[in-house]
Amino acid sequence: METQKHKHFKIYKPYGMLSQFSSNAAKEQNKRFLAELGSFPDGIMPIGRLDEKSEGLLLLTTDGKLSDHVNQSGIEKEYYALVDGDISAKAIQQLSDGVDIGFNGKKYRTKPCKVFKLESIPDLPTRSKKIRDARHGPTTWISITLTEGKFRQVRKMTSAVNCPTLRLVRVRVGNININDLHVGAVLSLENPNQIL
Repeated sequence: METQKHKHFKIYKPYGMLSQFSSNAAKEQNKRFLAELGSFPDGIMPIGRLDEKSEGLLLLTTDGKLSDHVNQSGIEKEYYALVDGDISAKAIQQLSDGVDIGFNGKKYRTKPCKVFKLESIPDLPTRSKKIRDARHGPTTWISITLTEGKFRQVRKMTSAVNCPTLRLVRVRVGNININDLHVGAVLSLENPNQIL
């Protein structure tokens, strides 16, 4: 069977790393790339992306069809976001219903999604770059589950309700969870159908 030849991995993308294996852009030569996390097979690609300042679950595959399917089929992606301020129930509702963000120079209305306040601080690895502490005012952890993925969407959404994102961690894609993966860890996935 064709799918047996493909390789799939889940990784914990560190803060400050680009979701790509290399770059020819002069301004990105001093950046960190996924290649430093290990030796990967030819043709490997990330399924979707996390921006440089975001961290957490990133799936890699050599199967372009699988990558397209995950990106275009509305598979859930869950994020934990530490936001500035004590986010209100009204703001949570606005995020859930959809907010206007800028995308490609135009206004874009986000699709309805699942948003709720986390009851306790999630058990996540310490981030390499310090996050401001409570002396500068209250912060709130929220969960946001999207079925779309525009560039910097979660950050733009929380800014739209005046609660900028201070830390953003993707914790789930479809049925695959980050669980207790350490920062920079790479785990081989035997069955790509686990994602769906």
